[in-house]
Amino acid sequence: MDAVVKRLMREAGRTYAEEAGIPLKDQPAALWKLLVLANLMSARITAGIALAAARELFEAGGGTPRGMGRLSWQDRVGALGRGHYVRYDESTATRLGEMAELVQDKYGGDLRRLPVTAERDVGRAGDLLREFKGIGPTGVDIFCREAQAVWPWLRPYFDDQARKGADRLGLPTDPEKLAAEVPGKELGRFAAALVRAARDKKLADSVKS
Repeated sequence: MDAVVKRLMREAGRTYAEEAGIPLKDQPAALWKLLVLANLMSARITAGIALAAARELFEAGGGTPRGMGRLSWQDRVGALGRGHYVRYDESTATRLGEMAELVQDKYGGDLRRLPVTAERDVGRAGDLLREFKGIGPTGVDIFCREAQAVWPWLRPYFDDQARKGADRLGLPTDPEKLAAEVPGKELGRFAAALVRAARDKKLADSVKS
């Protein structure tokens, strides 16, 4: 493993899901929480606020599609507010309710059915994810970048932000070459670390030094 990669993984090698308190597993609740996080992180808002808002929503009972659906719109607004997710709280509260309903209706509350519907095709999976209001190209990238930790068929998934971080660190930007830097099970953490390097010049400079 490249020395720069080792330092990067040591300093920033954790997924955003882990930071939000989501133990990433191929299980319905974990995948739902990841979808919620991807929705929240899609807005023009800091990652820290999105993570805090996600934790508040899960604490309020929104950690499953059924639980999110049972929360009132005002409950969701309140949880978002406690996470300081205030600029988009009302529209996001509505979208989260609609998202929970669609997961229930289309996937029986279990996002493990999405790969089957997508026939494990990455492009088709992106199309299905964009059916959820609030999940656009950025949200697809966030979800797939993190989900590759438990869905090997997505690997390697390095979006534009991850490749930007790789370039800043002097690493290859080709996905296959990047993937060769770490074991397959670490690709989710590696991709998240690269995104942090893209967003934080101080981190990138520290890792390179």
